[in-house]
Amino acid sequence: MEPASGPTLLGFDVILVGSILAGIAALAVFVAIYSAVTIKDPMAKRVKALEGRREELKHGLVTTSARKRQSLVRKNDTADKVKDTLGSMKVLQQSQVEDMQQKLAWAGYRNKEIAVVLIGLRMILPIILGGIAFTLLYVVEIQPDWQFKRVAALAAAVFAGYKGPELFLSNKAAKRTDAIRKGLPDALDLLVICAEAGLTVDAAFNRVAKELGRAYPELGDEFALTAIELSFLNERKTAFQHLAYRVNLEAVQGVVTTMIQTERYGTPLASALRVLSAEFRNERMMRAEEKAARLPAIMTVPLIMFILPVLFVVILGPAACSIADAFSGGVGK
Repeated sequence: MEPASGPTLLGFDVILVGSILAGIAALAVFVAIYSAVTIKDPMAKRVKALEGRREELKHGLVTTSARKRQSLVRKNDTADKVKDTLGSMKVLQQSQVEDMQQKLAWAGYRNKEIAVVLIGLRMILPIILGGIAFTLLYVVEIQPDWQFKRVAALAAAVFAGYKGPELFLSNKAAKRTDAIRKGLPDALDLLVICAEAGLTVDAAFNRVAKELGRAYPELGDEFALTAIELSFLNERKTAFQHLAYRVNLEAVQGVVTTMIQTERYGTPLASALRVLSAEFRNERMMRAEEKAARLPAIMTVPLIMFILPVLFVVILGPAACSIADAFSGGVGK
């Protein structure tokens, strides 16, 4: 026998569906009663959070401000110690510090406090390297046959300790300047396009820095820093002067002068930059032509030393052999 089934509506059991709906209604009534019984003040949590924040501010406001202030001020304990030591020895001059800071800026180092450390190293390294060379040459005697060469090696070690940091900075600054010189005409062309497109000066520098960052990272770095300074400094002239201070290149000096005069007198920026770009491209072409013109003079020495002797051997060799055979045959007869 088939089990008895209840009434159906549209194929659904009415008793089963009613039981499910009654259960859902009972659950909803239970949740509503629980919410009504356990209701809380909606502002209590907010008031408690505000009171906790007030206590935190009351106890930690001074400490937090001091920490923030300390984090904003960049300190270098090593540089401070070296500066105090050199100042007590009366050997540190402000002109030396400024000169070293300028060389650091040309080499791409932003931290000016390293200048004091480099000045200290220029005094310490000759003593250290000279002491090591004296120990190796006169105490250990690694080369006992050297007489005058010992004195020359010791002097070379002392000279390397004194001029080593400065030569390193000069070499790095020269490479960085050459890389910036190569990318400057392209950067000016992009600045012209940005200026004609209606971008502001800081936006144009930022755009050029992004576009040329991969091809010319040094120039992109300088333009990005200039864009940042243009955004927050009170005077744009100061940002341009900082760019001229960081790059040891006359072309950059000309660009900075043009930018300052354009802003002061209101002359068209795009036309001025276009003229500068053309001048720099002509200068680069003239520099390439100059190197090409010097090539014959440079090739003269290897030509005389390596090519002409081979030609003499090839041309005069058979004749010399024939003459030698002729003389040897005549002597045999």
